[in-house]
Amino acid sequence: MERNGSNSSEPKKEIDQEENVKVIEWEEFEQELARLWSLSSALTEAKEKKQSLQQKLEPLIQVEAESLNRSNELEEMRGKLEARKMLMGDMSIDCKLAAEDAKRQEEQLNGEVRSLLVAGTALSVTRKHLLELHALLGGDKGYIRLKNLQKKLRTRQQYMVSQVSLLYPVKISSGPTQDRELESFPSSSRSGNSARSKPVNQASLTILGLQLTMPPSKIMSFFTDKKEVQRSATALGYVAHAVSLIASYLKVPLRYPLRLGGSRSCIIDYAPSVETTFSDSSSSTALSTNLKHVEFPLYLDGQDTTKASYAVFLLNKDLEQLLNFIGVKSLGPRHVLANLKELIRTIQSADFIDF
Repeated sequence: MERNGSNSSEPKKEIDQEENVKVIEWEEFEQELARLWSLSSALTEAKEKKQSLQQKLEPLIQVEAESLNRSNELEEMRGKLEARKMLMGDMSIDCKLAAEDAKRQEEQLNGEVRSLLVAGTALSVTRKHLLELHALLGGDKGYIRLKNLQKKLRTRQQYMVSQVSLLYPVKISSGPTQDRELESFPSSSRSGNSARSKPVNQASLTILGLQLTMPPSKIMSFFTDKKEVQRSATALGYVAHAVSLIASYLKVPLRYPLRLGGSRSCIIDYAPSVETTFSDSSSSTALSTNLKHVEFPLYLDGQDTTKASYAVFLLNKDLEQLLNFIGVKSLGPRHVLANLKELIRTIQSADFIDF
């Protein structure tokens, strides 16, 4: 069956080929042959032209491809250049800011260097001065020189305190107790122990001719002598001024500072005060301690004598502080004028120079 099919297809092909065959007459053969020959030569010439054109076009195509590649590379490089320009612009701005910051820091450092140079110069001068002082104070000669300076200082303090004693003289008033009072002052020593244990009578001493009467413990009445109260306030003003001057000469800061005002002088006590504060977050209370400045009058303020008595007590504490500074004990808590006289006498003594 298959063989019969194949044999039947071959005659069909032969029939088609026979149909495609062109029959040319002999008379037309030469013309057809010439035409074919011319076509063949034209085809050959066209092939040659094609080859020559192809040979000419290949370099052009290659150049075009290279130029296209170069153009792409150029575009890429142009993009990179634009990015680099933007980066350079940012870097330029950063450089300007850094330069301004550096200039500002340089100016600041120049100022600090100048201040350091000034401080270094002052330090070198101070060091030179300290070396000179150390050379002066070194050895036995330096110690002697220091002692001489201390003696000059003590002598100067003695002289200024003597002026205070002339300005506010504390004297023993004349009376039957004069001999007894004179015994207690010369016998006092640096330890505060006197040869005789007799107390000094406060009423026998006067300052600038005024006696100091201690404020009564009772409330003032209508029959209280107002002149005596005024004289006592004036005497306390004198004592306060004398104490203030002596403390400044001795360079002693008083524990209870004085506000001078003559017969209306006051003494200040920085007493701690406890205040209760309530917090908002809780109902518990908190205690805070602050130093409160309280003034007490060295005169009878109205009818109440408690503040005046406490003020005299604080003034005597200042006198006790000055006495302890020069190595002498106080004569008693209510002996204001006696303590002042003992303070002035001790400073004016010869032992004060070698203290």
